[in-house]
Amino acid sequence: MRAEQITDPIVYHGEGPAWSPAWGGLRWVDMLAGDILTLRDGRVERKHVAEVAAAVRPRRGGGAVIGIERGFALESPEGLITALPEVWGQSDIRMNEGGCDPQGNFWCGSMAYDQSPGAASLYRLSTEGRVDVMLEGVTISNGLEWSPDGSLAYYNDTPTGQIAVFDFDPDRGLRNRRDLVELPDGGRPDGLTVDSEGCVWVAVVNRGAVHRYRPDGTLDGTVDVGAGKVTACAFGGDNLDRLFITTSQENVDTAADPLAGALFVAEVGVTGMPLREFAG
Repeated sequence: MRAEQITDPIVYHGEGPAWSPAWGGLRWVDMLAGDILTLRDGRVERKHVAEVAAAVRPRRGGGAVIGIERGFALESPEGLITALPEVWGQSDIRMNEGGCDPQGNFWCGSMAYDQSPGAASLYRLSTEGRVDVMLEGVTISNGLEWSPDGSLAYYNDTPTGQIAVFDFDPDRGLRNRRDLVELPDGGRPDGLTVDSEGCVWVAVVNRGAVHRYRPDGTLDGTVDVGAGKVTACAFGGDNLDRLFITTSQENVDTAADPLAGALFVAEVGVTGMPLREFAG
């Protein structure tokens, strides 16, 4: 399969696509610009929200929850952005990627700006506003999504080259970590999503592609993307049957890779799951 380009190269570091009917379309982030972009009725709107906009998900009552440089922010239904208290104070670590669990909590993981091994963590913002550390010793916290029945969580710490799978307990969190798959040929996993059949779609950031893996770890399909640095993917469209794919210009020779920073879409013959909302 091959993805189709649907925007110009309009972002420096595109990440975190998320489709919600409440937004009327797709949102994704230009992470290091601190901007959220919305694709609606064929037009792209851009909104600056913070120094870093790491991930965005809809709130059940309207608006959004956002991972920002050192923690979290809430967007009201009217669009007002309110930063919550910082989760950490040091300036060498930032948030990177996240998603909502079946109970409506928002998870977001961090990374050091210099990618120091083990310097990062995975955090959970509860519906009551409490922040807990759910995983430590992470290097680049990336894709996170749950199986259709909510019993498993899939997770990428990019430098490992592996997609990890955990048993998920709403009270105890992530348990019994094991590897779903090690990506072939030195592939580095970035953002991921899970389809309605329980298969995992992962952006391979150094291969210009998205891979589909079955729950047993078998490679079951590849989407080729017309830009080399593929960062994340998510299902969207009215029937959740279109796979939206973000790309990046960060550390990319754009003369040699002129579509870096564009948004792509692929018709992959399977549907995704409705986006989980933050219940806080």
